[in-house]
Amino acid sequence: MLPFLLLLLFNIGTSQGQLQVGFYAKSCPNVEAIVGGVVREAAASDQNTAAVLLRLHFHDCFVEGCDGSILIDNGAERDEKNAFGHQGVRGFDIVERAKAELEALCPRTVSCADIVALAAREALLLAKGSSYEVEMGRRDGVVSNVDSADNMPDVSDSVDTLKTKFLQKGLTHKDLVLLTAAHSIGTTACFFMNDRLYNFPADSGSDPSINPDFLPVLMSTCPKNGDINVRLPIDRRSEQLFDSQILQNIRKGFAVLQSDAALYQDESTKAVVDSYFEDSFRPSFEADFADSMVRMGRIGVLTGLQGTIRRSCASFD
Repeated sequence: MLPFLLLLLFNIGTSQGQLQVGFYAKSCPNVEAIVGGVVREAAASDQNTAAVLLRLHFHDCFVEGCDGSILIDNGAERDEKNAFGHQGVRGFDIVERAKAELEALCPRTVSCADIVALAAREALLLAKGSSYEVEMGRRDGVVSNVDSADNMPDVSDSVDTLKTKFLQKGLTHKDLVLLTAAHSIGTTACFFMNDRLYNFPADSGSDPSINPDFLPVLMSTCPKNGDINVRLPIDRRSEQLFDSQILQNIRKGFAVLQSDAALYQDESTKAVVDSYFEDSFRPSFEADFADSMVRMGRIGVLTGLQGTIRRSCASFD
């Protein structure tokens, strides 16, 4: 295991070498203002914009790395964006609008990968979440393959599987807890709830970790053999506000997703969740989440002469 970890850390270190805050200070100084404006405009007509863009960034980074590969749309079934693990991912149009504005001012300068990362930060600010400096300098990937997304974290994964998937990306069990907390905003579909409510484990009823007072609420929203497309908030009490309530829900049995609840069934991740509610020496949830977002944004990046800068985020051109 040790040689693998050393190789992993070496690869992460070399690939992120040229990322920096203020990367476009001279070549496209208005990049943050332009992306922020496009995000705010989108949010004015869709209250789920913040959750949409956070999820897009996560799904981009966890496949080929933060390289914008999820944005490619050649109209082919083999495009990465069509992967089962990416179902429900949105926000491509928002990124494309920001890219068009940037191309008009700074042609072939700002990568789609950087726009995704910056849009996620802007989205978080809209939800009253953490502010952090976005490292930029990523270049766009030149590969888009549906099979690349086969190993995406899944709501049915055990906590050990989730920890392994995060470790493979250079992230820790603490990052797993913090990035899961992005579920503080947004919704999920009953499609992802049926097994947990009615077949947990297979044909054996409901997940016993669900608070008994919460179970009938979930079953009412997602009845057996009901409409799997009905959506419900992932955070029980503050679905439009980014805060640590999602972790409190996990502690009390009010987690909506199975993978969220699983974090409280493992000693290492449980300790991280509990740490944000200790009476003394309590870490800053907001600062820690921001740090994890920065670390995620470094996964497998292309820099320097690697990759390309696309003119359109949906095309390799």
